[in-house]
Amino acid sequence: MDITELILFQHHEQRRTFALLDEVPRDDVAALGAIWSRLEVLLEVHAAAEEKFFYPILLAIGRGAADADSARDETKDAVKDHNEIRDAVRKVAGLETGSAAWWQRVTEARIANSDHMAEEERQDLADFRRHADLQTRHDIALAFIAFENEHAYGIAPIDKDPESYVEEHG
Repeated sequence: MDITELILFQHHEQRRTFALLDEVPRDDVAALGAIWSRLEVLLEVHAAAEEKFFYPILLAIGRGAADADSARDETKDAVKDHNEIRDAVRKVAGLETGSAAWWQRVTEARIANSDHMAEEERQDLADFRRHADLQTRHDIALAFIAFENEHAYGIAPIDKDPESYVEEHG
């Protein structure tokens, strides 16, 4: 098991779940609500696991990849992105499922998540592959997946200050 492959797999699952919403008839609010509820959990638990297991190691060993100057920059940006995704997901809460306002907010969450995943795949995961040995990648993947399974029903979304996060973990 490799943390970079696990994250890529989960990114695919997130994309697929957003795409499932496109397949559901707009008036099937029960199905839309069920899929969205599952997606909320996927997004938050994934972000929390990255922040707990992946990014502290990236800060220690990374050097920056693609269009990122350093692992610190990659990590600050990722935590900021996670906050934006959390904020977008929160904006869906309380809206009538399937309404125009609900779809608008779901789309905003999708865009924030898609932008983040593309950047993370191009920068953070590439940096990690170049600088983490296979045992480290395996060990982090095991801890990551155990954490996600322990929190399969979700956790409270809590925004983090990117600067403080990097100072604490860097």
